[in-house]
Amino acid sequence: MKANLRPAFYSLPSGAWRDYVSLLHLPYTIWHLSYVVLGAAAAPTLHLDRVGGLVLAFFLAVGLGAHALDELRSRPLATRISDGWLISIATFSLAGALAVGVVASVTISLWAAPFVLFGGFIVVAYNLEWWSGRLHSDLWFGLAWGAFPALVGYWANAERLDVQALLVAAACFALTLAQRTLSKEARGLRRKVHMVTGRIVFQDGRSEDITISRLLAAPEMALRLMSFSIALLALGWLVARM
Repeated sequence: MKANLRPAFYSLPSGAWRDYVSLLHLPYTIWHLSYVVLGAAAAPTLHLDRVGGLVLAFFLAVGLGAHALDELRSRPLATRISDGWLISIATFSLAGALAVGVVASVTISLWAAPFVLFGGFIVVAYNLEWWSGRLHSDLWFGLAWGAFPALVGYWANAERLDVQALLVAAACFALTLAQRTLSKEARGLRRKVHMVTGRIVFQDGRSEDITISRLLAAPEMALRLMSFSIALLALGWLVARM
C-alpha cells in the first residue's frame, strides 16, 4: 500500500520557516560535524578555538551550502524555497566557510589552503553533479563527507597527518558508507515507491502486511540511533580532552 510520507524522516511539513529547518538535514549535519570533532579529539594537541572555527566552517559549507545546492538541483525535500534564495544561501554560506579557511591559512599554516580549496570544490561539484555526476557516488560521499572532515579536524590541531589521523578518517569513511546504504534505501522508499504489497507469514502462523512504513522502520531507526550516538561520542571525546 502507498503511504503518504514526507521526503525524509526529519523533514517538516512543507511551508514557511519549516522548509528552512528541513533544509538543514539536522541529523546528518550534526553527524558530519561530529567527524570534525572526532578528528580534532584524536590529535595530540587540542585547540578549542580551532575546533570552533572548523565546526562553523563545516556547518556553513555542508549544513547550509551543500544542502541548498542539493535542493536547488533536484528538490529532494520538495521545499517551497525559491531558487533565488537557495542560490543566495549557498553563495553566502560557502563564502563564509572559505573566509574561515583563509583565516586558518593565515593564522595556522598555508598548508590549510589545499584543504580549503578541496572543500569548496567538492561541495559544489558533488551537489551540482558536475561531469555527469562522476563525483556524486558512494565513494566520493564517504571521502568528502566522512574522511575529509576528520582529517581536517586532526590536521588543524596537530598541523600534521599521521597514522591515528588515517585510522580515524577510515572509521568515519566506513560510517558514512553505512549511513549512505541505509539512507539510500529509506529515500527510495519515501520518494520513489508508488506501492508495496504482500504479507509476511511467520512459522507460528502469525502474518503481517508488508507496508512502506514497516520497511522504513528498521533503517530509519538505525539512522536516528547512529546520528545520536556519534554526536555523543564526539562530545564525550572532546570533553575528555579538555
